[in-house]
Amino acid sequence: MATSKFEQSLTDGAHQQLQRLIGNWQGTTKTWFEKDVLADESSSEAQITSILGSRFISVDYHGSLEGKPFEGKMIIGFDIPYQRFTTTWVDSFHMGTQIMLSSGEATANGFSVFGEYGSPEYGEQLWGWRTTLEIVGDDEFVLTAYNVSPEGEEAKATETVYRKI
Repeated sequence: MATSKFEQSLTDGAHQQLQRLIGNWQGTTKTWFEKDVLADESSSEAQITSILGSRFISVDYHGSLEGKPFEGKMIIGFDIPYQRFTTTWVDSFHMGTQIMLSSGEATANGFSVFGEYGSPEYGEQLWGWRTTLEIVGDDEFVLTAYNVSPEGEEAKATETVYRKI
């Protein structure tokens, strides 16, 4: 019997890699508002669940920034026809009422995706947001995001090192 591409991906591909992240995680988030100037460091917790028959994972997280609580959700998937990771992201601090859609390539131990954000009140030029996820091992992963100016200059914005609990 032939195995579908999705079943194969769950066995030894990108979907299997995502399923490894299911569980409860604790970490430390670092935030930068200016290039190379650390603005905040605080604890973070995430719960990662499998959704829609293991097609996607949902990352639900909460923490604080400068003493104020925030929460967010990222849905992560792998688009088999286009061989790209895809994400949606919302949170109560960075995104306001917008939903960021991102897509990108696999890396050695995870992926790197790119999306854009902006607001007409700040001008018509969109800023980029590059997010990387690196699986360090079964009990650790690192989620890092970079702000990318309209001119292409990149600066680290957030980095969370999560450990499984």
